[in-house]
Amino acid sequence: QRPLVDSGGGSVQAGDSLRLSCTSSGYSSNSPCMGWFRETPGKEREAVAMIWSSSGRTYYVDSVKGRFTISQDNAKNMVYLQMDSLKPEDTATYYCKTDRPRYGSMWSCVRGYQEVWGQGTLVTVSS
Repeated sequence: QRPLVDSGGGSVQAGDSLRLSCTSSGYSSNSPCMGWFRETPGKEREAVAMIWSSSGRTYYVDSVKGRFTISQDNAKNMVYLQMDSLKPEDTATYYCKTDRPRYGSMWSCVRGYQEVWGQGTLVTVSS
């Protein structure tokens, strides 16, 4: 059984919405931090949104603030990314990630020391 399974990608028009889902199991389901990164060819994988499960603290990259919302269902070990007002520049493969922070800062949640990755789901936004 894969520790993380992400889904929900697809091809949409600019301005449309999508919701990504990620289910964690096993070791990854106990990780304090969950969220989403994205990657496009030739670019470094970028943190999009993360949530610290116990506190609900969140991180968003500036380019998605006000358009994307991360949420969680701890009972189901799931995290979601609601993506509204999608733009062509949001086109990427989105990866769910769990992690464990070394310190108490939110950035430590984004870039922890025990990362586990999903298999990725492709989001394509056309103009």
